[in-house]
Amino acid sequence: MDGYGLASVIHRAGTDPVLPGNITARARDLGPLESPLIWLGLASGAVAVLAVVVALWYRRRVRRWGFTAFGVLLLLAAVTAVNSYVGYVRTSDDLARLLQRGPGVINVAGHLLDDGKEAPEPSSDSSSAPRPGKGPGKGVGSAAAGQRIDVVNLADPAHGVPSGSNYVILPPGYDADPGRRYPVVYLIHGYPFGGPRDWLTSGDAPGTLLALQQANVIAPMIVVSVDLTAGNPSTDWECLDVPGGPQLETYLAKTVVPAVNQRYRTYADRAHRALGGMSGGGFGALNIGLHHVDEFATLVIALPYDDLNDSIGILGGDQAAIAANTPRRYLPGMKFSAPISVMLAVGTGAPTDVSTARRIAAALQARGQDAVVHAERGFNHTWHTARATLPYLLAFADQNFRASPAVS
Repeated sequence: MDGYGLASVIHRAGTDPVLPGNITARARDLGPLESPLIWLGLASGAVAVLAVVVALWYRRRVRRWGFTAFGVLLLLAAVTAVNSYVGYVRTSDDLARLLQRGPGVINVAGHLLDDGKEAPEPSSDSSSAPRPGKGPGKGVGSAAAGQRIDVVNLADPAHGVPSGSNYVILPPGYDADPGRRYPVVYLIHGYPFGGPRDWLTSGDAPGTLLALQQANVIAPMIVVSVDLTAGNPSTDWECLDVPGGPQLETYLAKTVVPAVNQRYRTYADRAHRALGGMSGGGFGALNIGLHHVDEFATLVIALPYDDLNDSIGILGGDQAAIAANTPRRYLPGMKFSAPISVMLAVGTGAPTDVSTARRIAAALQARGQDAVVHAERGFNHTWHTARATLPYLLAFADQNFRASPAVS
C-alpha cells in the first residue's frame, strides 16, 4: 500500500493548511536553552557581582576577580540573549553539535555533551553502491518511534564540491514495508555558517515529521537536509553555480537527487518531489526550483528573498550570472514548462520578509502559478520562524503530493 493511490483523499493544492493546535503549539515552544530566563539570570548575576566589586573596591583581589567574573557573566548573558532571539540552540544536544564544529577542547566538550540520539555522525560511506530499500548501510542513527536518520556522504569533484553530508530522515515503518515508496522533501540550510544538521536541531525536522505523521496530518514522507556548504560553511554561497567555484545548484539537482532516488524507495517524479529552505537556503530553493521546474513541482520556503543583495559578490561581477540568478528580475517574464505550487512562510515581526513574500507570490500568480503566503504571528527572520512554520510547509507539500496520482 503506497498511500498515494487513486483512492487517496485529494486535497486542493495551493491552500494554507489548517493544523491541530497541539502541532502548532509544539512548533512554537521554546527549547530549554532558548528561555529568556537564562540571559536575564546571567545579566542579574553580572550586576550583582559589579555591586560587590563597588562595595569592596578597596580590596584589590576582589576588584581583579570581580571584574573577570562580571565580564564572563556579561558575555554569557549577551550570547544567550542572542540565542533566545534567534532560536539556534534549543537543547543540550544542539549545543553539543555546535561545539563539535570548534577546535580542541571545544570540540571535546561537544562530544561529551552529545548523547548521539538525534543526529548520527557522518560515516565514511561516500561512494558505496546503491542498496535499494536498505539505505546506505552506514552512518545510521535512530531518532524516535522507529524513525531513522541516515547520512549519505556525496563528493562531486567534477562540480567543485569536495564533500557533502546529506541527512536523510526516513519515516517509521520504512524498513518494515519494502514495497512502499515515498515522496521526498529536500531542505536547504541558511548561510553563512549554516549546515545540514541545522534542520535536524534548530529546525526540529525529525520531531515535526513525527508529530505530523502521528496526528495523521500528513502521509509518511522522506525529508533530506542537503549539504550545500561546499566544505566551507563560512562562505555565503547562496546555493549558486559559482563561476570558477563550486556548482552547488548542479550538485543538488544532478548529484544529490539521483543518489537519493537510487538509495531509497522514492517516487522519482517531479510531482512527488519538493524543495525548500530557510533564509539563504530559501533563496536557493526559490532560484533552483525556478531553474528546475521539470524536477520540483512544489517549493516550501521559510524567510524568502528574491535578490542576491550583499551576496552578489560571490558571482564576481558576472552580469549574465547575476541576471540569471536574481528571481526578482527574471520571474516576471518567466515561461513555465510545468506548473509549480509555492508556499512562502514568514514571521509578522519581520515586515520586510512579509512584503518580499507577497511580492514573490504576486509575481508567481501573475505567471499562472499557485502561491500562498503563510505569516506566523510575532516571529522575525530567525530559526524560531523556520521551526514554527515547518509543519505548515510540510503539510503544504503533502497536499500537493496527494493531489497527484502515484507513479512507481
